[in-house]
Amino acid sequence: MAFLKSRLGDLGIAVYILAAVMFFIIPIPSIILDIMLALNISLALVILFSVIFAKEVLDMSFFPTLLLFTTIFRISLNVSSTRLILTTGSPGNVVATFGEFVGGGNLIIGAIIFIILVIIQFVVINKGSERVSEVTARFTLDAMPGKQMAIDADLNTGAISDEEAKNRRQKIQDEASFFGSMDGATKYVKGDATAGLIITGVNLVGGTIMGMSRDGLEAMDALQQYGILTIGDGLSSQIPSLLISLSTGILVTKASKESEIGKVIMSQLFGSARALYIVGAVVIFLGVTTPLSLPIFAAYGAMFLLAARNMSQVAGVEAIEEEVSTEETEAEEIRRPENVNSLLHVDPIELEFGYGIIPLADVNQGGDLLDRVVMIRRQIALELGTVVPIIRLRDNIQLNPNQYIIKIKGIQITEGEILFDHYMAMNPGFVEEEISGIPTFEPSFRLPALWITEGQRERAESLGYTVVDPPSIIATHLTEVVRSHIAELLSRQDVSNLIANLKETNEAVVDELYPKLLNLGEIQKVLQNLLAEGISIRDLLSIFELLADHAGTTRDTDVLTEYVRQGLKRAISSKYFPPNEKSDVVTVDPQLEQEIMGSIKQTETGAYMALDPDKTKAIINSTEEEVEKLEKLGKNAIIVTSPIVRMYFKKLTEDYFSDLTVVSYNEIDSNVELQSVGMISA
Repeated sequence: MAFLKSRLGDLGIAVYILAAVMFFIIPIPSIILDIMLALNISLALVILFSVIFAKEVLDMSFFPTLLLFTTIFRISLNVSSTRLILTTGSPGNVVATFGEFVGGGNLIIGAIIFIILVIIQFVVINKGSERVSEVTARFTLDAMPGKQMAIDADLNTGAISDEEAKNRRQKIQDEASFFGSMDGATKYVKGDATAGLIITGVNLVGGTIMGMSRDGLEAMDALQQYGILTIGDGLSSQIPSLLISLSTGILVTKASKESEIGKVIMSQLFGSARALYIVGAVVIFLGVTTPLSLPIFAAYGAMFLLAARNMSQVAGVEAIEEEVSTEETEAEEIRRPENVNSLLHVDPIELEFGYGIIPLADVNQGGDLLDRVVMIRRQIALELGTVVPIIRLRDNIQLNPNQYIIKIKGIQITEGEILFDHYMAMNPGFVEEEISGIPTFEPSFRLPALWITEGQRERAESLGYTVVDPPSIIATHLTEVVRSHIAELLSRQDVSNLIANLKETNEAVVDELYPKLLNLGEIQKVLQNLLAEGISIRDLLSIFELLADHAGTTRDTDVLTEYVRQGLKRAISSKYFPPNEKSDVVTVDPQLEQEIMGSIKQTETGAYMALDPDKTKAIINSTEEEVEKLEKLGKNAIIVTSPIVRMYFKKLTEDYFSDLTVVSYNEIDSNVELQSVGMISA
């Protein structure tokens, strides 16, 4: 049924436009013209009342296109009626009736009415609608960035869902497109009125000439006969045009309030009992003290006073009902069993802060913390290729005013404290001159720092200190926490979404790998292994191709991760080793590598190391000594091992060195130049 309605609608529009085009070319009988003029008037009324009863402007989103259709159809009827007036002098019942009845059968009266309609349309409605459309379009486009930022803020605070945010963004885009189109569409209405005026003048002159030359009428008789028909033709086209112009004006001035315009106007215009009392008294006073008709003014005054009295009574009853309803609702809430389902939800990432930090998150107070949270999600998406879950921001009165905590899956991971209206200054290591301040530690990397005032900021920067403001401190801390926990935040649903996105452009590799060779959980584990060591999964196509190459021989996710890492050696090399520069690293004693491999035990659930505790302690101590050598040189701690040992050595040391980078020789590009500054042995 829906398909049939759609096809009929398409057919109806096609016939409507085709008829308009044919009317320009083919002469039509007067009876067909009457039918089409009646249709034109009916459509104008339908459009007018549809606009009045529309709850919001987007309910009439195709109005600009509709204006174009109705304009071309109306002009084609003007051409057809002009042809009939000039050729036969009999344009049909509708045109004749408008000329005789509306114009009173008098050329002068009809002309005056026609001129008044044209003036109303040109000067009042068209001019106002055009200006309102232009201003509305400009302000709507200017307001788009602010509205989109507000949606992002609501999304980050959890006030709206992803789906609702998507719908709101789409609505903003639709409104901008609509008002931009309306700005141009109002020119159709103005041009239509201008064309109607010109056609009327042509009809009047041409009809008079035809009456004199063809029918042998006197000049005044020809002017009277054809003038009446011309006025009728003008009125029959100008009245629908006026209705369309009025519809345009109503639509572009309609506020974006989701209710019918009639209800809104009535409630706003007659919603104040006090105003109606005053109006009633003034109207009665005018009827009594002036020569104005007392019965009429007294009747209106009494009507306003009665309406005001009734409104006061209704308002009192509504206030009592609202109070009773509120009390009943509160009592019902107390009696009703608590719905604990909402309490079971755990947010992936939460940032809770004391009331002293609220100004940093409140947009109305100039805070930009919400915008920074949005940028964190964008930054990590570009850096690691995964979507960070929504970061919930909440104030917590149980915290100290300037304290904040960061939670991952409901568990507090870290905390920090800032001083409002202060800046944190950190010595990068080469600044010798000291400045006064409150000693503290930078929360992300636990570096020594000072809290300084606004007045000290310029001097600290000139000396070479790194100076950051409180929002940047919180944002950096949050970024590091999210980056270090991004692997556990990657859920199966996230992986499913990544697979769906990849399948849109690379269906073959996805179908080969999933679910034939690996299931969703196994793919998730490989991606988590990569993210846990800071390897980006943005190049998901290459990762899937590497998995498809090796998943046929093993389903061990740790081994598959090593294959993928070796296939991504260009990305790993660029991440850890600067180009055209010799890189200092630490290697592992081949004898120790043999001992590690000899301790590997294979089980059904995977492999594990069975090293002697003393041997493990010796390895850790040796690693610590070699890492200190690199740190003294100002280098990052990078350990290079053979491919088969890398993942086991990483597992052995990760509990002791959280930021230790372990790579294998097969993960290093051939153009990278390495220099070993130490060797780990035990």
